[in-house]
Order: sequence, then structure tokens, then C-alpha cells
Amino acid sequence: MAALVRFSGGADDLAEIVEALIAAAATREQDAPEQALRWKWLADDIGDALDQLPAPPQ
Repeated sequence: MAALVRFSGGADDLAEIVEALIAAAATREQDAPEQALRWKWLADDIGDALDQLPAPPQ
């Protein structure tokens, strides 16, 4: 499934969300390992999508 998401801060905002997902997953690894794994997968998927974006113009 694909989704179009717009952020006023662009890719920087999305990169911050990825970092937050990774940090949140680390806090849940002991109590909710399935949830932590899901959040890591989401962060990886979003990160992969960010890597596919063209470089911003200089």
C-alpha cells in the first residue's frame, strides 16, 4: 500500500518521526516485544522510502 503524506518540515520531519519510533521501540522491547518489533519495521520502511527520494536541489 502506498500513501501520500505531506509535512510542513518535509523529509526532516519524517526523519524525526523515524528516530522517535526507534527510541519508542527501545523502551518497549522488554514489556511489549511484538509492538517494539512492529515499530522498528515501520521505522525501517519509512527510512527506506526516504532513501528513495531524490536529493534536494543545492
